[in-house]
Amino acid sequence: MPRIVLLVTSPRLPAGLLTAAAWDVVRAAVVLAGAESELTTAIRSAGGQVRVPDGPVVPALLDAAAAHDTVVWLAGPAGDEALARELGLRLAREPGLAEMELMYGSWDPPGARLLDAVAVLDRLLSPGGDPWKRAQTHQSLAGFLLEECYEAYDAIAASDTDSLREELGDVLLQVVLHARLAEELPEDERWTIDDVAGGLVDKMIRRNPHVFAGAEAGSLEEITANWERIKQAEKARKSVLDGVALSQPALSLATQILERATRANLIASLPTPETQPTPEQTLGATLLSTVANAHAAGLNPESALRHTTLTYAKTLPTPEPPPQPPTPSS
Repeated sequence: MPRIVLLVTSPRLPAGLLTAAAWDVVRAAVVLAGAESELTTAIRSAGGQVRVPDGPVVPALLDAAAAHDTVVWLAGPAGDEALARELGLRLAREPGLAEMELMYGSWDPPGARLLDAVAVLDRLLSPGGDPWKRAQTHQSLAGFLLEECYEAYDAIAASDTDSLREELGDVLLQVVLHARLAEELPEDERWTIDDVAGGLVDKMIRRNPHVFAGAEAGSLEEITANWERIKQAEKARKSVLDGVALSQPALSLATQILERATRANLIASLPTPETQPTPEQTLGATLLSTVANAHAAGLNPESALRHTTLTYAKTLPTPEPPPQPPTPSS
């Protein structure tokens, strides 16, 4: 029986990157396509026969199948569902005309939609794109990056995985947006999203020799210690506090500084509240002492205060609506 093969390929892979089975069928059969493309060019270059039908597709496919036994239709990225449905109904009404087969010539690899994200942001920041995004800078977007990270944190705290997926998309938007803006920097400062991804890949390979270099994994503590040793060698930092994000919330900042000092076996006396010259400095010394006590007890002061504050917020009564002015009588 004549055979009609609907060949689906990934638009995110190079045109000639097909499975062996797909190449066998497009070389041996007549191929029809909705339009010329890089894939039609690749098939012709490999000796295949490709043509774009002038009229309705379904009759053209049936005629080609009857004449050549097997015909291939190069389906679009969505798989041409409407065409497949029309062809399926025709074959169901007229059994024996041909049999229809769906074949995947290539698949989207994991992370393929990241390429779409990069393409969309490139379009938005190119001439003719979105004026607001084109007017932004790394500095003007800094607050948005923090805001999106906090919203993702809230989704994690709420165990809301659907919201987390969406919020991480907003974080990803900021990452890709900053990378696209960096392409507009002077040549000696310029970098791209590939530089960001490449740096991440190289770092992960270097810092995980127990995965990528055949080193012994050891315990979790040993893995963490090895990570820190590799990181220290990479950064060549002069101080144990190098790399601490100074713009993070004060409780987290204090906790991280105390943790870095403890890890390096550095001991320094904390400021005492009683010796501070101003009320603000007295309060700061008191808070730092509280954070130090929490750190020594293995507690996280940031999450503790957040939890208690949110619990307190739920106890606040709903404010009464303001009184409405009397309606003038008619």
